[in-house]
Amino acid sequence: MRESDLTLLVTAARKAGTIATGYFGKSPQVTDKPGGAGPVTEADLAVDLMLADFLRDKRPDYGWLSEESQDGPARLSTARQFVIDPIDGTRAFIGGTKDWSHSLAIVENGAVVAAAVYLPLHDLMFTAAAGMGAQANDQTINVSRSAIDQARVLASKPNFAPALWKGATLPPFQQAFRSSLAYRLCLVAQGRFDAMLTLRPSWEWDIAAGALIVAEARGTVTDARGLPLMFNNAHPQVPGVIAAGNDLHADISARLEPARANH
Repeated sequence: MRESDLTLLVTAARKAGTIATGYFGKSPQVTDKPGGAGPVTEADLAVDLMLADFLRDKRPDYGWLSEESQDGPARLSTARQFVIDPIDGTRAFIGGTKDWSHSLAIVENGAVVAAAVYLPLHDLMFTAAAGMGAQANDQTINVSRSAIDQARVLASKPNFAPALWKGATLPPFQQAFRSSLAYRLCLVAQGRFDAMLTLRPSWEWDIAAGALIVAEARGTVTDARGLPLMFNNAHPQVPGVIAAGNDLHADISARLEPARANH
């Protein structure tokens, strides 16, 4: 019997963790991607190579989109696609902190149907399958229901610039940050933080898995304009992300300037 897509992603994520932790803290080789796209380590590339071999061998008919693989049009004609970030939070990985993750998703008809986000140094596995709820280490998780004046919001500093908010007034929430976008989404799904937002264009591999996990944890996750997220785009970016419980999501969206999507 063929294993489920979610089981496959979990197995692959654990394999990725074994490889990445073998490099962690040992000064892995680092190079800078062209065009200021950020650093990449030999660990990112080793994980990507393993995942491509392992997952594509198991599902040869699935398309492939990974941060560390060359993209092409072939995936656009497939029924399902892997959307992978071998190491999300590479700067945290290089810096020796623990908050980096492996983000693995499967997309069908533009929507994520299975997802796993694994933080090996926390031994923390977030999972979700469409219609089946979200879990952290096999325990059901749900978003919080905090109001905006009590909310803890994960975002990088540029997202808190007053000019992005109506009346140039930042809402009365607490600000926090984690390096990995996938982990930020999962922390919201887990209810440890109340919302996350990024108002800049976001690569699909950073957010696909976490977006399903938030949605299955009874949260709302949209692009920065409040529209549904769609994946497997020809150019694999979406215009930002807002994720929170339903009421808080609506409140945050209402307080943002309409032009924030292109920040």
